[in-house]
Amino acid sequence: MPKNRNAFSLLAAWRRRVLSRVVHSGRRRVREWGAVTAEHPGGLRFRRIGPGTRLAFPQGTVFGEPWIELGAHCVIGEQVTLTAGLMPDLDLGPEPILTIGDGVVLGRGSHVVADTTVTIGPDTYCGPYVYITSTNHSYDDPHQPIGRQWPRMEPVVIGPGCWIGTGSVILPGATLGRNVVVAAGAVVRGDVPDHAVVAGAPARVVRSWDPEQGWQPPMRTPAPVPIPSDVTPEQLLALAEHGETTGPADG
Repeated sequence: MPKNRNAFSLLAAWRRRVLSRVVHSGRRRVREWGAVTAEHPGGLRFRRIGPGTRLAFPQGTVFGEPWIELGAHCVIGEQVTLTAGLMPDLDLGPEPILTIGDGVVLGRGSHVVADTTVTIGPDTYCGPYVYITSTNHSYDDPHQPIGRQWPRMEPVVIGPGCWIGTGSVILPGATLGRNVVVAAGAVVRGDVPDHAVVAGAPARVVRSWDPEQGWQPPMRTPAPVPIPSDVTPEQLLALAEHGETTGPADG
């Protein structure tokens, strides 16, 4: 009897390993086949989708594609919502409503809701669950449910090279300059100048770049060590394993 139990346990373990491999292999194939690219747009018909851009599967809510432009080499994570217009099947005119520049990254679960124009500049990186919207509820009439009052819409412009941290909210009318850092969880409205760091709800500038004095207030951590252009990936890996890439620059 113990031998039978051992044989049954081995058979069950073998079946589990086989099923696990099948499930994971199938999941990888579904993610690969379900991704959206310029060559394989699936059922989505964007106004433009640049070469090298990829929308991971599964996608979030996507509608108004004829008014959405995606630049080249963008990375759109899983469950990212991209919408143009208040609802599907509207005629939004001849111009794009949502424009995403080259090299933009939108992290998993982010939302970009463009009921009026939203522009995200090239090389802007967004962490997971970022919310960018050109529309906000209005509550002017105290006698009407807020959801029944016509929303307010203002364009949103995010400059090139920005970093927008996890869980941040970019509100209607926000204009972010070049290379702006938005701290995780910040709620941004109004104008943010170039080379600024904003944090809080509502967000305020907590650090900015001065051409003569550098970052004010000064950075609390040393600048990262630049990687020499002649270093190969193999050499870089070997240096990292020995902890030689984490110290301050010499001299």
